[in-house]
Order: sequence, then C-alpha cells, then structure tokens
Amino acid sequence: MTSTAAEAARHEDAWWKSSVVYQVYPRSFADSDGDGVGDLDGITAHLDHLAGLGVDVIWLSPVYRSPQNDNGYDISDYQDIDPVFGDLAAFDRLLAAVHAHGMRLVMDLVVNHTSDEHPWFQESRDPASPRRDWYWWRRGRTDGCREPTNWGSFFSGSAWAYDSASDAYYLHLFAPGQPDLNWENPEVRQAVYAMMRWWLARGVDGFRMDVINLISKDPGLPDGERHGDRPYGDGSPYYVCGPRVHDYLQEMHREVFARHPGRVLTVGEMPGVTVEQAALFTDPARAELDMVFQFEHVGLDHGRDKFDPGPLRLSDLKNSLARWQSGLAETGWNSLYWNNHDQPRAVSRFGDDSPAHRERSAKALATVLHLHRGTPYIYQGEELGMTNAPFATADDFSDIESLNHYAQAIAGGAAPEDVLPGMRAMGRDNARTPMQWNAGANAGFTEGVPWLPVNPNHTTINAESARARPDSVYHHYRALIELRHTEPAVVHGDFTMLLPDDERIYAYLRRYGTTELLVLANLTGEPAEAELPAGWEGTELVLGNMAYEDSQREDSPYSPSPYSRSRYGHTGRGAAPQTRGGVPLAPWEARVHRRTGPQEGRHLPRTGGAPDTSF
Repeated sequence: MTSTAAEAARHEDAWWKSSVVYQVYPRSFADSDGDGVGDLDGITAHLDHLAGLGVDVIWLSPVYRSPQNDNGYDISDYQDIDPVFGDLAAFDRLLAAVHAHGMRLVMDLVVNHTSDEHPWFQESRDPASPRRDWYWWRRGRTDGCREPTNWGSFFSGSAWAYDSASDAYYLHLFAPGQPDLNWENPEVRQAVYAMMRWWLARGVDGFRMDVINLISKDPGLPDGERHGDRPYGDGSPYYVCGPRVHDYLQEMHREVFARHPGRVLTVGEMPGVTVEQAALFTDPARAELDMVFQFEHVGLDHGRDKFDPGPLRLSDLKNSLARWQSGLAETGWNSLYWNNHDQPRAVSRFGDDSPAHRERSAKALATVLHLHRGTPYIYQGEELGMTNAPFATADDFSDIESLNHYAQAIAGGAAPEDVLPGMRAMGRDNARTPMQWNAGANAGFTEGVPWLPVNPNHTTINAESARARPDSVYHHYRALIELRHTEPAVVHGDFTMLLPDDERIYAYLRRYGTTELLVLANLTGEPAEAELPAGWEGTELVLGNMAYEDSQREDSPYSPSPYSRSRYGHTGRGAAPQTRGGVPLAPWEARVHRRTGPQEGRHLPRTGGAPDTSF
C-alpha cells in the first residue's frame, strides 16, 4: 500500500471523526493562585467538568511564553510556558490528568508570526544577521507611500512597521508586535518542525494551527487593490492560500506527523479559504491536514467589516453550511463551530439571550450544529449558554483588535455612540470574560481581581447550577455528545438539506445504512410549523429541547403527543405527531427523529448537501 493510500485508509476510521473538541481559553478558564488570570493548574482542577460533559479532546489556546500583547498569540518562546499560566511542570501535570480522564490535548500552534520579543526576531533586526531573512524585511519607498506595500493589517493600520535599528520595515499581518515569519527560508521551516516534534514527544495529541493558510506569501509582495475609500490595499490575494502553502503543509506532514500515524489531530484555521481549497487541504491522499476552520458562515452578518453587523438571513446560513457539507462529502472533513475565542457568544449572536429564550435557543443552536457531518467544537461556557457581556464604554474593552478599531474610527471622525454598538455585538472580549463556575464572588473563577470583569449574569448562568439541573443547556450538550458517540449515522451519515428557502425552520436529514435522522429546529422567537417529509409521521423522538413544564402548560399548543424521555436522557415531547399540517414547533424548539428500514423511494442523494424538495 502506498503512503497516500495508507493515509486515506487511516482517515476513513479516524478517531477524531466521532470526537467532540472543547476549546479552553486558559486566561479565562480558572485561576488557581488568586492573581486574577486563569492558569494550567486551574484547568487541571476542573477536568471533571469536561469529562462529565463527555468531550474527547481539549484544545488549549496558547500558553507559551509571551508578552501577551495579543493574549498569547504573540509567542516569544515556543518551548516554555508563560509564568502567568505556570511552568512546564504544571503543563505536564495537566497533560497527565487529561490522559487519565480518557481525553486528549491539542496545542495551539502559532507559526505565521512570532512576538517581536522572540530571540529570532531580535537577531533579525541586525541587517548582517544570518537570521535577517527569517522575517519579511523591506526598505521603505519614496513614492508618497513610505511603507514597502500598501497592505493593511487585520488589526487596523498598515501591515508594515518601521524599525529604526534596521532602518527598514517588517511585515506584520496582525499587530506590530507580531512580525510574520518568512516561510520561504527552509531554516525557518525546520526550526518550526523541530519545535512541533518536541511537543509531540512530550505527549500532546495534535495541533490547532493559527491562520496557517497565510504562511506562504507571494515573494514579490505586490500592492493590493484599493476598494472604495479604504485607506489600505487588499493584500489578501498575495498571502491567503499563497503559492507554496500546499508544499509547506505536505512537508510539515512528512517531517512531523508521518512519525505518529493515526495518533494526532491537525486542524488549520484558514481565513478566506474556499470549499474547493479546503477539499485539497483535507484530502487524506494529499497528507496535509485533517480539517480546517473556515469563516464563511461567521461572516454572513458582517457589513463593511466585522464591527458593522447586520441581520442574518437563515437561508444564507443554510446555503453556506450545505455547500460545505456537499463540498467535503467525498473527500475531506468539516469542522463545526459557532463560537471560539475570536467570535462573540453564539446565543447572543445567532440565538436569543433574553431570559425567556436563552436556554432553549442555546440548545437549538447546539442541536443544529452538532448533527451536521464533521467534528464539533465547543468553546468554553458555550455548554452553559454564556452570553455577551454588558460593555458600557470603550474603557471596558481589553482586546487589541477592538481597541485599534475604536481608535481608528474615532480618529476618522466617528462618534463613540456610533462605534460602540458594533464593538459590543462583535468584539472578541465577549468570548473572553471569565468562565462562570458558580453564583459566588467572581463566579468562582478567582479569589483575586479578574483580569476581565465577570459577566454579572453569573448568578443565574453558571456551571454549578447547570450540572445540578437535568434540563439545563449543559445536559443537552451531554445528550448531543452521547448521541454522536452511539449513533453511527451522526458521524458517517450522508447529509441532505431540507427547506433551503425557509427563513424560520432549519431542517436536514442524515442517513447511514438503514438508519435516518431528521433534524428540525425553529430558529425564531415565534411559533412555526415544519412540514414533514413523507414517512416521518409517528417516528421516534431521539432528542428534543422542550422542558416538561413547557409542554404541560395549559396555554401551550405544543404538546400534540404524549410527553416522553428520550433514550439519551434528555426530555422531549414524544413521537412526531400525525397531522396534516406538519409539526408545530414552539419558539426555538429543536427535535431529532429517527427511523430505520429500507431506503427505496425516499428521494435521497447518496452523498452531499443538496436540498431535497421532493416533499
């Protein structure tokens, strides 16, 4: 068997396909020493919460030594732990405890750029240094634009910073303290691979790779096209999925991952990646990555930029996710997520975080996401239905991206009252408020002063109360994870989108062998009715998000059949009703039904995400 054929065979039954990943943002998870910042020992102390949830993998956001200008995504030493989080001994304790709980640990790999305090960069500032071309250094020009190119940074301003010691500019696609590595230099690549092998030898189980599709730049670094009145050109055609990115990832696989066949998980964060490109990156025969994080679905509500949010059309969301399901159906694999450390809280963004609908909408969003084909990712606090924070003024924000955006907008003449709503809705600080463990002081996160204020709603939204209440968001996530672990159709089944143009109901089918699952969710705050495909009347309810008291109220029209408890321990409302009009769904109600038997005449494609309108 050839090496590529062996990779494809391993991919077919890869362990990570049936896994659920939980992202921990260490700074905000749990503080063990009272300094107000989360740390490694704090994570270790709360592993029972994650094991009880049923997750298989913990993804750890960066804990490397760093000046923390971008909360650890600016690394000054790849092979040490920042003192704010502990030390290597604390990391080894955490890793051992994770493995003892039957889980795996994935590290965040940030190798598009380093910190400007990394010794590599400090050496490169000397034009005579052998490490000069480990980064992108260029002289300024004299055509009215001093910077070498007109590229803009993701974090506002120019993508170039002047260094007086060098009398030259260096490239930074993110903050000035995050200079981009020059992957054209083979010594850079080998240094990165050696570091990765060091961590795998230590026992980690894989890597989530930060903006990994930006590592290859067009060496000519051409000016980008200017759009409208934007102050900088768009350099993305010259660095997003650049000319040698596939070469680099295949080399990385040969140098690092091929030595650990079947053991590790590799997922690449890829802003701007298309379905067609992702199919190449995740094709097992090409031996690059297991899956990618794409941003298409979390950009659908962006206007001029991410801080200019608009309404999200459900049909647009369905069209986007169905294309990704279809595009990676034959080869490759999807990652599934609503939240992460860079996104606002899903229940505030895509759901309804009002007291009336917060829990049910959080459960509905989870149900819709987790039963797609792919590996689900849970961001810390998502399993509690944590919400965006009540930021009142610009002084309440901490994140460099938000603060840079605010400063640039105000300098351009905008009024604070016009800038702040977008920051409140979309700012990354929403995801970074401390984990809400209990209703006590600082939500049980720290005995000191938390680095970012705790959301005041921790008195009602917290892990202690969620674990104690069987119908909580936490237990709904447990049920979804158990369903993934026990029902092969969730992992291996085909995907067919239903009702693609309906702006209220999200519905789809999964099929594997003789088993089919029907997922129905009303993603609005008003009652709606979902038409059932033929043959689904009276089928088994596997999972639902309606609490018993909701269905038993005298004024409730949403109990058309006897109430029952599903086999997965969560409460639902019995079998699918046999009515002419379809299934009446309460606001934010979600249901998962199952049927088994012959597939003839059901008008389903073999694979893919094409809509089925035959009913």
